[in-house]
Amino acid sequence: MEASGSTALYVCTALFILTEVNSEFIHIPSSVRHGTEGKSLLLPVETRFQVDEAEIQGTWSHTRPSGTRTTLVTFTKDSTITDMMYRNHLLFREPNVSLLIQKLQPADEGDYHLDLNIEFHNRTGLVIKEKRTVRVTVDVPVSTLVIEKSPSYTVVEDKGNITWTCSVERGTRVRFQWLRNNMLLGPSDRYHFSQDNATLVISPVRKEDRGQYRCVASNPVSRDQASRAMDLNIYYGPYNLAVNSGQGLRTGEVFTINPGELAFFDCQADSNPPNSYVWISKSRNATQVITEGPRLEVRSYRLAQAEEYLCRAFNNVTQKQDEAQFTLVVASLGTGKEKHTQESSPVSPVAAIVVCSLFIIGCMVLVFLRRTCHPKRGLVLLFNLCLPLTEHKRPHRSGHEDATEDFGIYEFVSIPGKMESTQASCRSLARLESVQDMHTTIYDVIRHVPESPCHSLLK
Repeated sequence: MEASGSTALYVCTALFILTEVNSEFIHIPSSVRHGTEGKSLLLPVETRFQVDEAEIQGTWSHTRPSGTRTTLVTFTKDSTITDMMYRNHLLFREPNVSLLIQKLQPADEGDYHLDLNIEFHNRTGLVIKEKRTVRVTVDVPVSTLVIEKSPSYTVVEDKGNITWTCSVERGTRVRFQWLRNNMLLGPSDRYHFSQDNATLVISPVRKEDRGQYRCVASNPVSRDQASRAMDLNIYYGPYNLAVNSGQGLRTGEVFTINPGELAFFDCQADSNPPNSYVWISKSRNATQVITEGPRLEVRSYRLAQAEEYLCRAFNNVTQKQDEAQFTLVVASLGTGKEKHTQESSPVSPVAAIVVCSLFIIGCMVLVFLRRTCHPKRGLVLLFNLCLPLTEHKRPHRSGHEDATEDFGIYEFVSIPGKMESTQASCRSLARLESVQDMHTTIYDVIRHVPESPCHSLLK
């Protein structure tokens, strides 16, 4: 029983020791630390045991890229010895054995090694060794990007090449990227990048390469910084040549217009610089240049006429050209397809309506003036003023019911204008009501009654 109990105790002790040895007593969050030149950098260490319950002994050492290794700090739980060459440059932090590098310099780059021995108080004689390595880089932040294009002038598609270069005034380990219209560019059969991406060569250039270019630079201590944008202009075309018209009826490449209709045809193509256009009329035996420019005006009065036309676009820089052919048929399209024969006529419909309206209004004014200002109407108005109210109420008499009332001397007087005679009797004025308006000379009949003036009769 005692032998078996002792064996079990030794087994448990051995397992405990193995577990402690294999566990991680210290931890470094990152194996690579990026530092900025002129600033401090901390190499943090996390201890995962109670420092008060153990004795520790260790060193921090530095291996430069050249391979030279230097011991920086030797420490125990109670004391620290720093190399005299680094007393003002390094700061050892207890109790977690972290190391602070002050005012980083390019010479501080390299691998930093931590060697640590741990001996727990309750397990005297058992020393646990821990080793960790941290790589430190020292960089200069990126500043002031410069983008350049060569050549600086506009090139012709499929004939010229463009070289973009990007540089920075300050910065180490700079990474470059290229954007066109804010879209990231990558290698292709025409896009060639240098090893550090600082140079981009486009060979050959094409129409789709147009746009705004900029480079983006970064390094371990700087976020992405973009350069100013530069435009890339390219001479290209003509492409997508087409003939269009707002008149008539189109079926494929055939345009049908009404007889006498003025039709406009526009020739357009994608090109830089703009194309020069030539319109050509084609017949069976010959061709004839009609006009130059992007627009053609055609008017035809013949029915059942078919004519062929050709629009030719030419780019003077790229020395490329393209042609578009169409057929024009003159035929009656009916009322549903009738167009205006001209965009502007000598007399517009609005002007005709205005003239007719003014003429009608003038005629109405003349008729109104004639009816209201005629001499006969004036005489009637004067007679009505002369008669008293009772005279108007007497019944109208006609014929010769009292011959004595017809006594007097009568005189016919022509009235060419304004009635100025005051010798007319009220009776004779009354008889003027029966006179009809005629386009002839008007006569007044005057009866001379010396003893019966108008006012005496009214008595």
